[in-house]
Amino acid sequence: MASTSTELVAVSTHLANRPFEDNSAQESQVSIQQEADQHIALAHVDRLPPVDGGKDAYLFLAASFAVEALVWGFPFAFGIFQDYYSTHAPFEGSPNISVIGTCAMGLMYLTAPLTFGLCRIFARWARWTPIVGLFVMSISLALSSFCVTVPQLIACQGCLYAIGGGIAYAPCILYLDEWFVRRKGLAYGIMWSGTGIAGVVLPLLFESLLRSLGYQTTLRLWAGVLFAITAPLAFFIKPRVPVSRNTGANRARPFNFKFLLLPSFLIYQSANILEATGFFLPAIYLPTYARSVFASGSLPSATTILLINVASVVGCVAMGSLTDHLHVTTCILLSTIGAVFCVFLVWGLASSLAGLYAFCILYGLFAGSYTSAWPGIMRAVMEKAAASDNEGYDDNSSSTIDAGETHGDHTDDSKKKYGPVDTGMVFAWLAAGRGIGNVVSGPLSEGLLDGLPWLGQAAGGYGSGYGGSHCVHGGNGLFWRRQLYLEAGRVPMSQSGTDLG
Repeated sequence: MASTSTELVAVSTHLANRPFEDNSAQESQVSIQQEADQHIALAHVDRLPPVDGGKDAYLFLAASFAVEALVWGFPFAFGIFQDYYSTHAPFEGSPNISVIGTCAMGLMYLTAPLTFGLCRIFARWARWTPIVGLFVMSISLALSSFCVTVPQLIACQGCLYAIGGGIAYAPCILYLDEWFVRRKGLAYGIMWSGTGIAGVVLPLLFESLLRSLGYQTTLRLWAGVLFAITAPLAFFIKPRVPVSRNTGANRARPFNFKFLLLPSFLIYQSANILEATGFFLPAIYLPTYARSVFASGSLPSATTILLINVASVVGCVAMGSLTDHLHVTTCILLSTIGAVFCVFLVWGLASSLAGLYAFCILYGLFAGSYTSAWPGIMRAVMEKAAASDNEGYDDNSSSTIDAGETHGDHTDDSKKKYGPVDTGMVFAWLAAGRGIGNVVSGPLSEGLLDGLPWLGQAAGGYGSGYGGSHCVHGGNGLFWRRQLYLEAGRVPMSQSGTDLG
């Protein structure tokens, strides 16, 4: 630090003693300050922690894994609360209990573009949003313990929890791009596997607590445990590159939504919504299916969901690693073929509980890993937008644009068809698309099961009355596949490991 200060004084002295020529004293002073700031910035870059490894990167990933597990694990375990609310006073017999879980999960997905955008604009404050979001989540659960009607639970355990969860979760995604470059896909996969682990542990924990303590004590206890565990971890969720006080908020330009019209993104998003719609369908009624078709008890029925969550842990990590080495369309194809095979054949031909368990493992492995392909989609969208913009400019116009950007002028960027793409916002809109699939899957599952299609008209799972949903979900996996390859597959996989941010 002392050497940096000495060099800075030398730079300032040298610049101050230069002849002013035709420049005014004020312009010279500005030049001195700019070169001094540049010198400090270069010196500071040398002190940044390394990417793709090192203590700080691994602590960030561990903290993000824990926040992922606890923020998303609770909505994924809501089925335990739904069963309790439906059979215990004061909520027994009340309608719309399922809306509580839909709001908690769906709103976190759907509000991602707004949450991520605000974190980009107020970048200096985003560092502290995890602790704020975790506090709001804990307050929402504590307030839920005092609720006596379903609308009150929807407001507290559903909507308020989703707001807090979205605020706490956004920096984990936005900062991960800074900490991991070449191993970005693997890092995403490890972080997202936290939801699968929580989906195994939390249902068992909540079932035991609800049975012995009731919903009020359980919610209050979990509110305190949630904040006590995650609050210290929020310290490690921080940017690798400190936010400069002189950096304008408009430089991030998070609300540049031109990429939403990019054909590649539209195709990816369409496939993403269809995949999400199909993914949530089996999880909604697998326990009911096991109970009604194989006359299994409560624990064997709940095991179906636990097996999916366990398998998704392995699937997320494996798929994340694959996106670092293969093109994203290849990764999506692997997930699609595996999920379709599981639904059409393994579940359709299952004639025992053991066969259904085999389906759950394979389904979690392939379908549960789909979101780990999102880093590849983010990279492909960014590269496709850049390629489309470069096609519209010659060398002279490009040099003019570079000069404008150097002085902080974004007028030339606005002339581009798509402009610079913020990959964090690409992620946010993919999450919103998954939220659409999550919200639609509830009513769709009821419609598919209405009248029990194919009941007694086919063998195995096909003839159980759930056969219609098999075909809908399997068809979702192959829809758009050919066009996705033709359009998005033209973008070459980046082998350089360039940072997405």
